[in-house]
Amino acid sequence: MSPPISPLPLPDVAHDAALLARPLDWVGMEKIALPVRIADAAGGAVQVAASADVAVDLHDPQARGIHMSRLYLQLQQAFASETITPAGLRRVLQGFVESQQGLSTSARLVLRYDHLLQRAALASAHRGWKRYPVVIEATLRDGHLRLALSLSIEYSSTCPASAALSRQLNAERFASDFANARPLSTDVVRDWLASERGLAATPHAQRSRAEVRIELRPAFDELPVVALVDLIEAALGTPVQTAVKREDEQAFAQLNAENLMFCEDAARRIAAALASDPRIERFDASVAHFESLHPHDAVARVSGRNGD
Repeated sequence: MSPPISPLPLPDVAHDAALLARPLDWVGMEKIALPVRIADAAGGAVQVAASADVAVDLHDPQARGIHMSRLYLQLQQAFASETITPAGLRRVLQGFVESQQGLSTSARLVLRYDHLLQRAALASAHRGWKRYPVVIEATLRDGHLRLALSLSIEYSSTCPASAALSRQLNAERFASDFANARPLSTDVVRDWLASERGLAATPHAQRSRAEVRIELRPAFDELPVVALVDLIEAALGTPVQTAVKREDEQAFAQLNAENLMFCEDAARRIAAALASDPRIERFDASVAHFESLHPHDAVARVSGRNGD
């Protein structure tokens, strides 16, 4: 009986020398399915589905490739039992670099997920969930951690020009209807305003969206997703609602009247709020008003740094 044949070692051509010697900026994988634990609004943690991009630089110009599977396997365990924090991201990125055994000096991780927040109605006792797309970018280079958050927030925008034109038509109708009525009582005017005759025109309003990318200062222990969402929504004044009864819809209409805004106004409101936040190093914001008057969108972009 012939002795068993020993299996040959599996080939690993990634260790072969590169045909063209050159370092590479980033090598890795994108759109990896991953569950992650994030802080919730109540101070606890919740597990959500995420998509991850992970990469390291290929610092060694002679190496053909990186240890790709090591990045994937480490990523699968990275956030299984702990909430995402700046310190945790630094530790994970350092692990990615060390897994390459001298091939790499830098690492990068991008996480995308939907952050669900429960929002109270404006006037009634109801509540509902709202979705906020979030992107976390973390880069470790030369021992320095850089963090960025990208947020997408929807709000309502009522056009100031349209509101002014509507007020003019309302005033002209009032003057016409009461041209010969003297004197006028408060009750008569109130009843007229509450009737269909009391609304000659309405301003146009539309759902709008703010896309904000924020570079964070590394001196803080948490990723302030909820705090920044609250900050931006407060600056805009008219975030879209979840549960809505008639009293909530009326309160929303009132908020829109108190916060008339062009896209330029919305961009400046966001910039003013972000520039005064000590957690922020710099920011880039883009707003789009999905016009009901036009077949195109009105957009504005702004960038700045803390203290601007």
